[in-house]
Amino acid sequence: MRKYFHDVVIAMESILANKLKSVLTALGIIFGVASVISMLAIGNGAQQEILEQIRMVGVNNILVSPIVQETEDANDNNGNGPQQRAKFSRGLSLLDAEAIETTIPSVVRISPEIALNSHAVYGGKREAAKLIGVSRDYFELFNLPLESGTVFNEHHEENGLAVCVIGANIKSRFFPDVDPVGRYIKFGHVWLQVIGVIERSTVSVSAFENVGINVYNDNLYVPVKTMLMRYQNRGILRSEAAGSGVNVGRGRGFFAMRSMISTNPGQNVSSNYHQLDKIVVQVAETEQLSPTAELIGRMLLRRHSDVKDFEVTVPELLLKQQQRTREIFNIVLGAIASISLIVGGIGIMNIMFASVMERIKEIGTRQAIGATRIDIIVQFLSEAVLISVSGGLVGVILGIILSKLITHFADISTIVSFSSVLIAFFVSASVGVIFGYAPAKRAAERDPIESLRYE
Repeated sequence: MRKYFHDVVIAMESILANKLKSVLTALGIIFGVASVISMLAIGNGAQQEILEQIRMVGVNNILVSPIVQETEDANDNNGNGPQQRAKFSRGLSLLDAEAIETTIPSVVRISPEIALNSHAVYGGKREAAKLIGVSRDYFELFNLPLESGTVFNEHHEENGLAVCVIGANIKSRFFPDVDPVGRYIKFGHVWLQVIGVIERSTVSVSAFENVGINVYNDNLYVPVKTMLMRYQNRGILRSEAAGSGVNVGRGRGFFAMRSMISTNPGQNVSSNYHQLDKIVVQVAETEQLSPTAELIGRMLLRRHSDVKDFEVTVPELLLKQQQRTREIFNIVLGAIASISLIVGGIGIMNIMFASVMERIKEIGTRQAIGATRIDIIVQFLSEAVLISVSGGLVGVILGIILSKLITHFADISTIVSFSSVLIAFFVSASVGVIFGYAPAKRAAERDPIESLRYE
């Protein structure tokens, strides 16, 4: 071992004696390792983001959204205008949510959703915000833990009480120094008592609202009956509802009220005849997602008199498809980055072959004074490995810095994992061994006498 250590020392002396050549040789390894680490960091960040988004849309959730179809003439002769269509389809309503809950056995949780944009007011401060009418199941559907307080109870939902749960940003803007639970905040024309605060979410999901993700930090949540009774109910626009006023059915829980009188009849809802903006349904098992979504679509189509004014989507499956696309893209990027390591390895092999030719006399001298073929192989192989390993270390540092710069300037989430660093470093060392062995073997196989004669 001492003899081999001496061979490694000779290799280090040779590298230090040719610093510029060694640095230029290592550049391919440096940039190759840096590229691999940064690409893997982008891939890990994308995967983590997708997993967080899947968690935030809820596991095993199905989203039912309304479709508002516009025509050129609301009173055309073909009877295709919004007013005529409303006679045949009531639109997405609480009755649909009730039917889904009571009819489909695979459904374990369900929440209707109605959104309203207006302004929140507290302590003389007024800011734009969004109010969302939901059920108490909503917070479990989307895995929203509370920082303080509680969610709605049955009493709140049955009686449409003026209570709300607020997001973390609403708390920080209106209640920075006080506990908001028990206080009143005004939204629109109604004062709402705060009964709970949602724990802050650190995931940026604004670009994914089209698949059912809300920006939870910025919202206020009220029971769906509170929204219908105190803010808006588009379902009463039909002449039947307008003539009869309030029509109470025998549904369960918050689905019991079929039609309620709006306290703001002058609101602009002429083109949207849907009572709800969304229905979120959760099934027990992932395998039940597709068949349940198909069953919901068929049932709603029958209930809406074959008018396709709704859309059934599975956000988790959409996000998983997107995750698969990103994984393929990351594999391609990683493969491209790995080419730099191969190019760096070829550069090492080329330089080592040139080094063998330059140092033929040195090889012959070492062999003449007792160096074996193994000693020569260890010497030249050590040079290649030392160059690749030192390049790998510099590449790791550069890759970590590059990942941070990508996050800072490109606003792309990156996660540098220990495994990616280990893989890149291991590959760089392997490149030194693989591409350094051939020149080392060639140097060891030279005839000592011919080497000493070489000019």
